[in-house]
Amino acid sequence: MSFSPQSRVWVYQSDRVLSSEETVAIQHLLDEFATQWKAHGHQLQAKAQVLYNLFLVFTVDEAAANVTGCSIDSSVRVVKAIEQQYGIDLFNRFNLAYKQDGQVIVVNKEDFETLVNIRAIGPETIVFNNMVQTLAEFEAKWEVPFEQSWHSKVFAHLL
Repeated sequence: MSFSPQSRVWVYQSDRVLSSEETVAIQHLLDEFATQWKAHGHQLQAKAQVLYNLFLVFTVDEAAANVTGCSIDSSVRVVKAIEQQYGIDLFNRFNLAYKQDGQVIVVNKEDFETLVNIRAIGPETIVFNNMVQTLAEFEAKWEVPFEQSWHSKVFAHLL
């Protein structure tokens, strides 16, 4: 199934790395949800995936049917159920992720600020922009160097 670059994307980031077993189980739940995800009775062309054992990424190509408030609510209910079942936080936007030596690390905003301050996170450090909204943005701007991200503007006073 191919998705247009304008497909809508939602990224939810866990506050901790999921185990392999958790990732497999959550991926199964997401697959089940995506195959039956509807908007006003119309099947959505959708997929949902777990990336880096940390991110839940939902994609909907609106060429087939448009996402509605109710259909978005149904995806949020699934995410909240996963939070409850696995004891994770997927809605805290103050948790930030970055790559170090090929590993993805999640820290809170204060720790991220400290890491920027002590230069443990630098201009070339890959960070994750979970605010991307389309598949094109996701593919081009989700994993980007710190200096090209919104993070560099928020934490500019430390550089």
